[in-house]
Amino acid sequence: MAVTPGPSVLIADDHAPTRALVRRALENGGFFVCAEVPDADRAISAARQTSPDVALLDVRMPGSGIRAAEVIGTEQPGTSVVMLTVSAEDGDLFSALSAGASGYLLKGQDPTRFPELLRKVLSGEAALSGTLVKRLVQEYRVRDVRQRFRARLPRGARLTPKEWEVLELLNDGLGTADIARRLFVADVTVRTHLAAIIRKLNVKDRAAALRLVRGDTSTSSVAQS
Repeated sequence: MAVTPGPSVLIADDHAPTRALVRRALENGGFFVCAEVPDADRAISAARQTSPDVALLDVRMPGSGIRAAEVIGTEQPGTSVVMLTVSAEDGDLFSALSAGASGYLLKGQDPTRFPELLRKVLSGEAALSGTLVKRLVQEYRVRDVRQRFRARLPRGARLTPKEWEVLELLNDGLGTADIARRLFVADVTVRTHLAAIIRKLNVKDRAAALRLVRGDTSTSSVAQS
């Protein structure tokens, strides 16, 4: 009686020992490794030839795992794309998710968990560690706050990324010293950013700046020009 192979997976990573470790973990977990390649171009070619259930792609392999994720996701809609990387940097995480990845596995994780995580992806769930989920929640919370705040800025007002950080922490109820500790800067640096925010928003003080971006636009909070 023929044995039905498990879900098929393409492994793409430029580090041969990593490919071997991942392959062993997945095969022991019931997956069928249909292709194993070292770069993005060959990953794209292998995906076209094998139409795997999952493409497990290293983010920073030659040719860019992000590019491979975009191409495979577009050309092979039946293939779930999961990134495999040593990088826990926010930029890589958000680029991978924007490229259509359904999961983001760190090479420091226990590889014996990979089969379980890939099966979650195949069942429609996302495969992310608890730490990365927290980052996503924080990122979208920050984006939501910035969108609401930006809509209330005076015409022409442009805050720098660091000024946005200071304003958001101020909105969270932090004082100058707490903001400085959170951003690993001196108190005077925070005061400099606050002064720039107050000037750009054309208000008289930090309390007025918060009232403005929170939607309280009473004329008493706006500085006279």
